Amino acid sequence: MQRVAALVLLLIFVSISNAEAEEIIKKGETLSLQRCIDISLLRQPNIHAATSAVDASLSRVGQSQANYYPQINLTSGYSRISPVSSSKTNVSGSLSSFDQYSSSVSLSQNIYDFGKTLTQVKIQNFNLDSSRSDLENVFEQTVFNVKQAYYGVLAAQRNVVVAVDSVKQFQLHLEQARGFYEAGAKPRFDVTKAEVDLGNAKLNLITAGNALKISRVVLNNAMGVPDAPEYGIEDNLDFSKYEITFDKALETAYANRPDLKSLIFRRQATESSIDLAIRSYYPSLSGNAAYNWSGEKFPLDHGWEAGVTLSFPLFSGFLTKYQVEESRANLNVIKANEETLRQGVILDIQQAYLDLQQAEERINTAGLNVKQAEENFEIANGRYAAGVGSPIEVTDAEVSLINAKTAYNQALYDYKIARSSLEKAMGVK
Repeated sequence: MQRVAALVLLLIFVSISNAEAEEIIKKGETLSLQRCIDISLLRQPNIHAATSAVDASLSRVGQSQANYYPQINLTSGYSRISPVSSSKTNVSGSLSSFDQYSSSVSLSQNIYDFGKTLTQVKIQNFNLDSSRSDLENVFEQTVFNVKQAYYGVLAAQRNVVVAVDSVKQFQLHLEQARGFYEAGAKPRFDVTKAEVDLGNAKLNLITAGNALKISRVVLNNAMGVPDAPEYGIEDNLDFSKYEITFDKALETAYANRPDLKSLIFRRQATESSIDLAIRSYYPSLSGNAAYNWSGEKFPLDHGWEAGVTLSFPLFSGFLTKYQVEESRANLNVIKANEETLRQGVILDIQQAYLDLQQAEERINTAGLNVKQAEENFEIANGRYAAGVGSPIEVTDAEVSLINAKTAYNQALYDYKIARSSLEKAMGVK
């Protein structure tokens, strides 16, 4: 997990200079799915936010370790004193003001605090691991969003192709109907019907084109480049069977899910916080030393002091008692949330696995439907060309073919999304 987080950090901070120096997407470039994912890791602000959260957690680890080291302080002061009563009088017997200078260098060192500092460091290390898991979770969600948008563009592109083919077919049918009408073999109704069908096909093409534009906007947003120039993407929407059993998927999810890992680390941190609260009952031993300068004029008087201090908390108004109780209550909350998440993992795997199976079955059925619809259209078109068919028969066959092709594209998209959802549910990189 830490290697993955480090890889993401390296990708972001090392490559950011290149991203700023030139356009991250060049006009006319053809992007692969992996290229889109790489761009999103550079440009998505939620990745940057999660990375900064890891940095903050790392800093808190350093803060918790500060008590291992000596604390050195330098103080210096100056005062102008005008006493109310004093033996310091001038020649006339009135009170006189005087200067007071002071400086001090002090050093203190924790000698033994019964594991308080060690426990604090342990807690912050657990929190660091939790934030790294959160970064992984954001990473996986970003990847899933890009995949979903990428496949959405591919499905929209294929639907546009279907709509374009439909317009061409209805245009040919219109020309055929006009030829028959002009030859006196068919009534005017056939021409009018063909013109209406062509108009509807053009409207469907406009709708499909708009859906493609919207899907590109969604992909740009998923990559974090809303102002991206025109580009193409590689078509990998074709079916490729994903082999995995339900038990293996669930086992993988329990081992890899970053949100579950994050919660486990938080539970361990909370368990350690109980130990830390209990250690507040124990004493602490520290050493201290100081060198002081003081006087009304230079050179100042000076001296030193050194010693050890044993501090034993006798009574704190039940503060420690309630801190222990709070930590135990927080632990119960974390444990309940962890169990809820584990149940949610099972639900995620079940849904994604069933969706994957359903999508695979739909692809097989939808592919068969396309072949049958193509044969039916050829028969209807041939019958009409031979003068024995009706325009309604041709229209119905063409509409069935369009619906079959669109359903097949949707099945391919749903399978890709179901596979991506299952991989995300398993925590697969």
